[in-house]
Amino acid sequence: MNIRNATPLNPQLSTLNSPRGFTLIELLLVLVILGILAAIVVPKFSGRTEQARVAAAQTQVAGFRTALDAFEVDTGGYPKGSAGLQDLVQQPRDAQGWKGPYMNEIPMDPWQHPYVYVCPGRNNPSSYDLYSLGPDGQEGTEDDITNWSKTK
Repeated sequence: MNIRNATPLNPQLSTLNSPRGFTLIELLLVLVILGILAAIVVPKFSGRTEQARVAAAQTQVAGFRTALDAFEVDTGGYPKGSAGLQDLVQQPRDAQGWKGPYMNEIPMDPWQHPYVYVCPGRNNPSSYDLYSLGPDGQEGTEDDITNWSKTK
């Protein structure tokens, strides 16, 4: 009987002599490949996050528009004064015909800034101005999300 071709009596002994796992070079190669993929993919998704926030702010402004228009139909005017948007949630003392609440709560914009509401508006003198300060949090910059069309 040839010892090299013989099957071992204990199969565990044969696995002890066989190589296990990955070499350091193989692991480093996999990490480099994953790093390259992450460098390509992550920037593409990070731009999408900001686009999603802008879209969310535009949707919230449209939701405010619907609630404010319903308030105006019921009471004969848009909310005024320091309460502003809170009149959509809680009935103001001087509002006749209020059938709210028109919103459950007044949300912050996607960047956690309060929406700015001015009535009568500077850009919409017959109604109101409503806008988010956008990603930079500063009023009057190009990234503000507004309820009026901006001309360049």
